[in-house]
Amino acid sequence: MHICVASTNPAKIDAVALALEQMAIPAQLESLQSASGVSAQPFSIEETRTGAINRAQHTLGGCDMAIGLEGGVYELEGKLYLCNWGALATADGKLFTAAGAQVPLPDAIEQPLRAGKELGPVMDNYAQEIGIRQHKGAIGILTAGKLNRVEMFAQVVILLFGQWQANSD
Repeated sequence: MHICVASTNPAKIDAVALALEQMAIPAQLESLQSASGVSAQPFSIEETRTGAINRAQHTLGGCDMAIGLEGGVYELEGKLYLCNWGALATADGKLFTAAGAQVPLPDAIEQPLRAGKELGPVMDNYAQEIGIRQHKGAIGILTAGKLNRVEMFAQVVILLFGQWQANSD
């Protein structure tokens, strides 16, 4: 099976590889840059989900299936939350979506986001590290390392494959 990952971000590629390994699904992975078609910083559940769908559908091309993963934030009861979505598009036209962990963001992260900044650089500044989005992610910082971005997105990929397998003809 030839699976395209709609990203060149190591955390997203590693997440798909980890999920496939955990499910014992043999596959040839190819990572391709893909535009999300949404804001650089998605600011709702709908926009984040749409970004994942767009990435998967735009990357499908010559693959058996493509996986798009997107991180974003959304507001609930006046508080910003981290959210993560995935989409699996198949060559035969099927589409599956799933969401991952959601946690509230501290005020020190929320304020710059509301001012128009993107989560990745805000998290780098908050944690005094560089390139957080490419490994532990915001979820890694916000959970004191109990869950990192690769593990979180791997769970989303497992949810996607589970749906695909449950709906295979």
